[in-house]
Amino acid sequence: MTFDIRQLNAFLAVVQHGTLGRAAQRLNITQPALSRTIRRLEEQIGAPLFERYATGMMLTSFGQALLPHATLLQREAEQATEEIDALRGLSRGTIRVGAVASAVSLVLPMAIGRVLAQWPNLQVHLLEGVGDLLTDALLTHDIDLAIGVSMPDTADICVIPDCEWHDTSQIIAASTHPLRKRARLRLEDTQGHKWVLPPRGTAPFDELMHLFASRGLPPPDIVVETRSIIAIKSMVAHAGFLSWMPHPMFEAERGAGLADTLPIPGAALQRRLMVFRRTKGILPQPAVKLLDELRLMWASPTR
Repeated sequence: MTFDIRQLNAFLAVVQHGTLGRAAQRLNITQPALSRTIRRLEEQIGAPLFERYATGMMLTSFGQALLPHATLLQREAEQATEEIDALRGLSRGTIRVGAVASAVSLVLPMAIGRVLAQWPNLQVHLLEGVGDLLTDALLTHDIDLAIGVSMPDTADICVIPDCEWHDTSQIIAASTHPLRKRARLRLEDTQGHKWVLPPRGTAPFDELMHLFASRGLPPPDIVVETRSIIAIKSMVAHAGFLSWMPHPMFEAERGAGLADTLPIPGAALQRRLMVFRRTKGILPQPAVKLLDELRLMWASPTR
């Protein structure tokens, strides 16, 4: 079956906007014209793609099956056009990358800066998040590369070899936290104190749970769960919370004398950061340029 990219663009616009009217406005065509395009696509497939309601349109099971393939074909067409236009000097190109906060704090900005120094016309779309968010962004083609601790072991995502770093997660607290008055701190001394962490199911949450379980201790009192790194660091520095965080994420707070690690023996975990991509499809040239720079940084003895 051969698909018309214009029909797929129309299909995806309706999925995104929910109604023919809003999708037609986004595509700058009339609603009857868009309706005919969707009807021709359904006739070609031989099945209805949408259920029509007075309030909008919902995907059928056939539409759900088509959606990931239509998204892939649209992104591949956009990337091909972008790269051809770049060769003709008509386009700037875009690096689409996602990373955990630890990489966003140091490694990724350095790599992006070096790439832009060589190719100043490139643009960058950067997504910060933990593993589940980065996985979804890769699979939906919102990003082309992801830097993280781990990804689901599936046929859709693969790790890129020869490109990794390490960081160390530790317990952090404000410089004025009462635990700092204790000598010879132990992990059990943190019991009864409030914690702020990324949500359950994320790597930091799971790492801390494992640390307490490995010492035969009950779980810590996690009062606040948030994906906001700014909120986590602010609650540690100004509201008396404890947290679990890798260096260099809190380097600014440590430099300002607001927060630092708690000296608890054995309460540290070294993590391996890796680069992931989709298994299928061609990696766009802007992403290749960033990956090349990341590999150079990984190979550097000063990394």
